[in-house]
Order: sequence, then structure tokens, then C-alpha cells
Amino acid sequence: MGLTARIRTRDGWAVSHAVVTVADMTGAQVLRAEADAEGAVRDATPMEPGAYTVIVTAVGYAPAASSVIVTASRRAEVGSVTLARQGGTELPPPGPWTVDPVHSSVAAVAQHLGISSVHGRFTEFSGSIEIAPDDVTKSRVEAVIRAASIDTGNGVRDGHLKSPDFLDAERFPEITFRSTGLTATGSDRWTVHGELGMHGVVRPVDLDLAYLGTGPGPWGGTRAAFRATTELHREDFAMNYNQVLQAGIAAIGTTLKVELDIQAVQGESLPAA
Repeated sequence: MGLTARIRTRDGWAVSHAVVTVADMTGAQVLRAEADAEGAVRDATPMEPGAYTVIVTAVGYAPAASSVIVTASRRAEVGSVTLARQGGTELPPPGPWTVDPVHSSVAAVAQHLGISSVHGRFTEFSGSIEIAPDDVTKSRVEAVIRAASIDTGNGVRDGHLKSPDFLDAERFPEITFRSTGLTATGSDRWTVHGELGMHGVVRPVDLDLAYLGTGPGPWGGTRAAFRATTELHREDFAMNYNQVLQAGIAAIGTTLKVELDIQAVQGESLPAA
């Protein structure tokens, strides 16, 4: 075996798209190899004894360089190489993630009578995230919310929100979101561009997304946490009902602030309870 190495992030995740280049003391490239899905590099090309420079690169990470001595065994054992993500924030490992609705929330806030706010949440929803391995901006998000699961803590108001005046949950039982792209706005912040389907209307919507971290979860599995916000206008989704009071104040505001607190579990399904 000529070259062996393991490429990891600071959190210990494999960097599956890393490239290892080996150069001799004149700067001439003598070997180039790519990491496999486990972040391992194995190349059987024997190397001449001597000193070499090893450079590890990967999209989204700062390059790492080190020296290695090849002995008469003609092997270069680089060992574990840690790459630091450019911008300083390690992202969740690539692949599928499943939203855990028990430990997530989908909430909305609307103005009421011009002086206070009505807080509501949807209690039934599901979602999936696919984090792209080579370019995080190519990652995808999909979510489905049951419109009839709206809960504002007032049964009469909830019934009205489910009616044709607003969500019309019987005719349009699902609210859907599908991402169309991501734009980085900081080391751990993105704008998620997507299409929101609600009340029979599909509109482009941008989410302001913050990544909060990844780690083992007390409820099982590896978990990643996100927070996202956006503002919606009811009239964009053909919800034009309003009651205007004598003073000219709308009973319910036309702008909704949506707040998402999401925990996702690594894999295509949630861990068994």
C-alpha cells in the first residue's frame, strides 16, 4: 500500500470528497488520490523513499498540509487529517436527515386588533433534508404540514382559521414547502429559496436559516438543530378575509411571522421509540 490517510472534520465526520496530493521536495506531484465515502484514502502506488509534502483539499474546507517520510517500506502513512471548514462552522455530515416533529415546532404570529399578537402552531408535520456532499448550497429540503392541525389555544378561532375564510383545510389539507436552492449569508446562516403551497396557491418564499449545531441526541440518533424565520402575506395565498372594526383597525393582521425550530435526525427515518 503506497498511501493511507483518514480525512475528518473537527467534529469527527468523514470528508468524503477530499483530495490528497503528494509532492516531492522539488514540488513535483507524484500521487493524487480521492477519499471514499468513509473519508479514507488508500492508494497502492509504491513511493520512493524520501521526504514528501501532503496537501489535503476539499470544497468548503481550508487546505491542510503536512510532511511525511517514506521509508524502505515505500509506504506513506499519513494518519488522520483534520480539516477546518472555511468560516469556522462545521456542518452536519452529508446525506439524508429526517425532521423529528416531537422535538420541533412550526409556529406563526399575527397581529390582533393592532395592539397584540396571536400565537399559533401546527402540531402535525413532517420533513426531510438532503445535505449535498460536495456543495452545501445544493442541499434540498421538503416539508408537509397538516393545515387542520393549527392550534392557537382557542377552539372557536381555530375553527375559523380552518374554514374557507383562511386555510380551507378541508379542500386544501396540506401546506407544502420544497426548496429550490440555498444562498450562504454567513458562516452558519443561509437563505433557503423555495416554493410554498398553501390554500391552493404556490408562491416563492425565502427562509432565513441559522444552523445551531450537531451532536448525539438523548432521544436517539445523531441530531442537527436549525432555526428559520420568514414573513408571509395572507393575500399572496388568496386569504383576503378581514373584519374591520369601527375605528378602522383590522381585527387580524395580514402579515404572518413564521418561526421554525427544527431538530433533524441523521438517516431516512426516525429512531424507534
